[in-house]
Amino acid sequence: MSAQHRAPDALIGQRLLERIGNTPLLKIERIGADFPNVEFCAKAEWFNPGGSVKDRAAYSMIREGERSGQLRPGKIILDATSGNTGIAYAMVGAALGYRVKLCLPSSASPERKSILQAYGVDIVFTPGGEGTDGAIRRVREIYNAEPDKYFYPDQYSNPANPAAHYSGTAPEIWEQTHGRITHFIAGLGTSGTFVGTTRRLKELNPKIRCISFQPDSGFHGLEGMKHMATAIVPPIYDASLADEDWPARTEDAHRMVKRLAREEGILAGVSAGAAMQICLDVASRLPREERALIVTIFPDSGEKYLTERFWSEE
Repeated sequence: MSAQHRAPDALIGQRLLERIGNTPLLKIERIGADFPNVEFCAKAEWFNPGGSVKDRAAYSMIREGERSGQLRPGKIILDATSGNTGIAYAMVGAALGYRVKLCLPSSASPERKSILQAYGVDIVFTPGGEGTDGAIRRVREIYNAEPDKYFYPDQYSNPANPAAHYSGTAPEIWEQTHGRITHFIAGLGTSGTFVGTTRRLKELNPKIRCISFQPDSGFHGLEGMKHMATAIVPPIYDASLADEDWPARTEDAHRMVKRLAREEGILAGVSAGAAMQICLDVASRLPREERALIVTIFPDSGEKYLTERFWSEE
C-alpha cells in the first residue's frame, strides 16, 4: 500500500493522540469540608483517550523513539507494566500502527488484562508476587535475546517519561490554578509524574511544596506504585525533589476511593484514593489561618478496579 493511501489512517491516529493532556482539574469539596482554609483539586487523568495519566508518558516515549530512529516501522514496542502504561502503549501503538508486547504481573486487575487483550497486545505474564520488578527482569531477558526486533522504551529509565509532565502536566496545573497552587502531591510508581511535574512547578514558583507518597511497605495493594526501599528504584527517580515523602496505607486508599464515589460522585482508582488521603493528612498539619491550594493527580478511574472486594466491605 502506498504512503498516499496510508496517510488518512495516520491522520486519524494523530487526531486521537492530540486528545492526550489538558485534562480537567476537579475541585473536591465535601471530603475536604473540615479544612475551610484549604482548596483541594485533582487532575482527572482518565479523560485521556487511553484512560490514564500514563498516556502522557507513553506518547512522549514513543515519539522520542521515532525521533531518535530507535523506533521504526516493523519494530515491536516492548516494556514492563503494571497495566496503565501498557494500555497507553497499546492505544498509541494502534493509533500509529505498531505492534505491542508487554510483560505484566499476573496480579494485575482482570479489567486491565481484558483491556490489553481487547487492543490485541501480546502479553507475557510474570509472577504476581514479584510485582513490576519481576516484569522488568523478564522484559530485559526478552529484549537482550532479540534487541533488533524490539523498541524497548523502558518507562522506568526513559527521560521522556518525566519530560511529558514537565512540558504538559505542570503547565496545565499552573494555568488551571492561575498560579495559586501552594502544594503538589503525587504518588511514586515510575516516579515520572512526580519528578517531571515537580521540576517545572519549582521553576514557576520555588515556594510550592511538592510532596511525594509511596506504599508504606513492600507488600501492598496500591497497583502500579513502588515502595522504593524494597523495589528496583527507577533511574528517573530523584528523591531530592520532594519536600516531603509520605507513606500510604492500602486500607486508607480503599476507604477513600469509596468516599470519592459516594460523596463526590468521582469514580476514581485506588491510587487516587491514596492521593486524596495524603492531601487530607497534609492539610491536617497546616495552621488553621494558612490558606492553601493543594493539587494532586487522580491517575485513572475506578472502572479498572470494580472486581476488588473492598467495594462491598464496610
